[in-house]
Amino acid sequence: MSHPALYLIPSTLGDTPVERVLPPYNTEIVSCLRFFIVENVRTARRFLKKCHAEIDIDGLTFFELNKHTDRNALSEFLQPLKEGKSMGIISEAGCPSVADPGAEIVALAHQEGYKVVPLVGPSSPLLALMASGFNGQCYAFNGYLPIDSNERAKVIKKLEMRAYNENQTQLFIETPYRNQKLAEDILLHCKPHTQLCIAMNLTCDDEYIATKTIKEWKNRLPDMNKKPCIFLLYKG
Repeated sequence: MSHPALYLIPSTLGDTPVERVLPPYNTEIVSCLRFFIVENVRTARRFLKKCHAEIDIDGLTFFELNKHTDRNALSEFLQPLKEGKSMGIISEAGCPSVADPGAEIVALAHQEGYKVVPLVGPSSPLLALMASGFNGQCYAFNGYLPIDSNERAKVIKKLEMRAYNENQTQLFIETPYRNQKLAEDILLHCKPHTQLCIAMNLTCDDEYIATKTIKEWKNRLPDMNKKPCIFLLYKG
């Protein structure tokens, strides 16, 4: 680390052991850093202890980046880089900037001319896409769908149409406690032969991945309550 860099550090997607999903190089980098931009300090501290049990947690400095963060203060987060010290970004689960905060900080780092280093690790959208059997050459991650039932129905139909017209796999997520309702809405508004993949608790011991047609899913949905899920739609 002769030159300061911003390291994008993937974290585990659940209670999965670090060594199962992250290369040793990641823990080496983590052990050398003293400044972190994180989505949740408590979660980040726990993750860092899993990476390196002997790490001096109290000697670390954390900048919290989430929906409550004042965006006018983001430039202050890069102060360690300005002083020649490398930093790391850690999100709640998976990869920073992908379905998680971090992109704004990365953009600022590029603007300031700092080196940005993405590290290898689990990304739930990509893992789900790999395991779905759907088109991996053309796909779109749509994040969260609208909460309002009428608006959500419109978006579901729009995404289904794109899957057929553009031969494009459509990925989206939901807050875990609303997974079941979203899945039910998909079954209600999509064509019987449209394909739906549900990928749940990826990389964990109880990982569940299944691809079926809408008709086949009827009355056969798994229990998804409070479990992280990725939903994928594709033409039948």
